[in-house]
Amino acid sequence: MSTLLVIAKAPVAGRVKTRLTTAFSPQQAADLARAALRDTLDAVLATPAGRRVLVLEGAPGPWVPPGIEVVPQGAGGLDARLAAAFALAEGAALLIGMDTPQVTPGLLALGLDFTEADAWFGPADDGGFWALGLADPDPALLLGVPMSVPDTGKVQRQRLTAAGLAVRDLPELCDVDTPADAERVASAAPGTRFAALHSGLCAVPR
Repeated sequence: MSTLLVIAKAPVAGRVKTRLTTAFSPQQAADLARAALRDTLDAVLATPAGRRVLVLEGAPGPWVPPGIEVVPQGAGGLDARLAAAFALAEGAALLIGMDTPQVTPGLLALGLDFTEADAWFGPADDGGFWALGLADPDPALLLGVPMSVPDTGKVQRQRLTAAGLAVRDLPELCDVDTPADAERVASAAPGTRFAALHSGLCAVPR
């Protein structure tokens, strides 16, 4: 049974997207995070999968749509929390974050197609990764990978190939971390909640 995993923080002001607060208020940054998460969950719901799981730090709210299972994140560093998320899967799994509201059901479905791959890797343009798919999830493939550094993605992909896995790549996407990222992603995905909110916020004099 295939599983789509979304690892995310609850969109609470002052706790998410703090790097956006150079251009937006903490509440506006949290609102943008919520819009990005809703867009991501919409794409997840439109993708064929046996389970759709939100692995959440914080409390769920009304922004979680029906059809999404919510479980709390594990403890430890990000590598340990990602490993714990994969341990929830009972078969092939694709894990994504909440920072790519431009993601589409087509991309997610591709990342769950393991007919010619053991793993899928989705690089982010900041050197990290926005998606990781494993035909046979093994948490050890993530433990010890340094997270949130410029070569995180390179090290993670090397970990997969060193394990003898046949790895295929998804398109590179931009994570929303900074105001410049937010502008790029909103321009690239104009039909999203994120883009609509971003446009509205940018139209308000600050």
